[in-house]
Amino acid sequence: MPDHNASSTPHQGALDAVIIGAGFSGLYQLHTLRDRLGLAVQVLEAGEGVGGTWYWNRYPGARCDSESHSYCYTFSDELLAEWEWSERYPEQPEIMRYLNHVADRFDLRRRIRLGTRVTAAHHDAQANLWRLRTEAGEEIAARYLITAVGCLSTANVPRIEGLEQFEGRWFHTGEWPHEGVDFSGRRVGLVGTGSTGIQAAPVIAETAAHLTVFQRTANYSVPAQNAPLTPDARRHLRETFDEIKRTMRETTNGHPFRISERSALAATPEERQALYEAAWAKGGLQFRATFKDLLSDLEANETAASFIKAKIHQIVRDPATAALLADIDHPYAAKRPPIDSHYFETFNRANVTLVDARRAPIQRITRNGIQTSEAEYPLDIIVFATGFDAMTGPLLRIDIRGRDGLLLRDAWAEGPRSHLGLGVPGFPNLFTITGPGSPSVLCNMPVAIEQHVDWITDCIARLRADGVARIEATPEAAEAWVAQVNAAAEATLLPQAASSWYLGANVPGKPRVFMPYAGGMAHYRRICDDVAARGYAGFALG
Repeated sequence: MPDHNASSTPHQGALDAVIIGAGFSGLYQLHTLRDRLGLAVQVLEAGEGVGGTWYWNRYPGARCDSESHSYCYTFSDELLAEWEWSERYPEQPEIMRYLNHVADRFDLRRRIRLGTRVTAAHHDAQANLWRLRTEAGEEIAARYLITAVGCLSTANVPRIEGLEQFEGRWFHTGEWPHEGVDFSGRRVGLVGTGSTGIQAAPVIAETAAHLTVFQRTANYSVPAQNAPLTPDARRHLRETFDEIKRTMRETTNGHPFRISERSALAATPEERQALYEAAWAKGGLQFRATFKDLLSDLEANETAASFIKAKIHQIVRDPATAALLADIDHPYAAKRPPIDSHYFETFNRANVTLVDARRAPIQRITRNGIQTSEAEYPLDIIVFATGFDAMTGPLLRIDIRGRDGLLLRDAWAEGPRSHLGLGVPGFPNLFTITGPGSPSVLCNMPVAIEQHVDWITDCIARLRADGVARIEATPEAAEAWVAQVNAAAEATLLPQAASSWYLGANVPGKPRVFMPYAGGMAHYRRICDDVAARGYAGFALG
């Protein structure tokens, strides 16, 4: 693998491309640009290691909700053959081992600079370069800027009065200390019951003296039924991976299973119950694939919602706690559908309390704990499982300025505007991997990432071959695509979850816009391929 010097770059001292982020997206994008196209590329990563989201999210119970054999790269048959996962759903340490293996396997570290946070990226129209500045004050220039910052990488710490006065310790799950946290003998408050809180609660409860869970929005969850992968299971996965890969590429969410063609309303009550029981016993996200109309028909969705609520009442022994956990205000899977390992069972423990933070909201944090409108809860540790400023947050925390100094934050003041979630009007030669307006978080992420990286790589190769120096999404194409994104969402039940982070509802002041593309990964892939085949329709080339 040749290393490149300034003579191969568009301007003396400038790179062909800079990639921000060294997670799944950044590692693969580096590999394709450097090793397929032979470009001079640099990855800038704020963390002290590769891994992206998984570098920071190392909270107790952190685990992927895609099955391990699908949560991986598929671009290399050799990589697929040499790596074996240990469990059906991999934990954070195993995912980190995998990504470090990839970085070593493809000799990527030479072009990755760790501990380098990008604070600004301004487009220089005269030189046709992106000029980046790091937190340390260093300046770097490149023809192309590719953001691989992840969709869930900007921690959303709630602004609660008194937090700075708390005499205990507090943590956000998205910025977890690498040395870990000892909960032994401690009174712990957990704020948030989304996917992260649902994963963390059972593990924290095992060692904490007492765990108090503050629930504002009750959530559905289906058991993961996680287990070690047996030698027979591993062999079967290897032997059938071509079919698995084909399934991931052809299905709506990029997972290794297909959605049933059967309607929930066409089945008899007995048939529905049996199918739901079988799906519950199997576990995982495939539960939502039991029927084809769970996300398009409210009456069909209610059959799944009622089944899960009944399960909560069966599992949780205290009727009042069960009723609170099952008091869910949105259709099933209209928000990200969590899967869990003994979440509801955790509330049967004597050292766990559930607080209804919707009826009795958190008012402030005191020196000693959390004060709601009804009581004060003494705590030694507070854990915020309050999610992220999703999709737009990781981009908007960087001072990104395009043509004529246009600030991305201003361009997106009323919600993100992009063409295909890949390019933004006013920002030449900027590509956003899994940006807002793409399937991203509604999909098994590695599938979405590989599709975006391959598209960007092919695009840059084509531009270079044709002698085109600049590409930029047109305002007309972006407006048309935003309309398609809205139409795709409105065809589902997804917008009916008013508290969803898909809408930005977890961040005060954020525009309420449905951000991901809900039309399905397979359909989206065809749209992107068609845009490329038509000479990058919707993009201005110059």
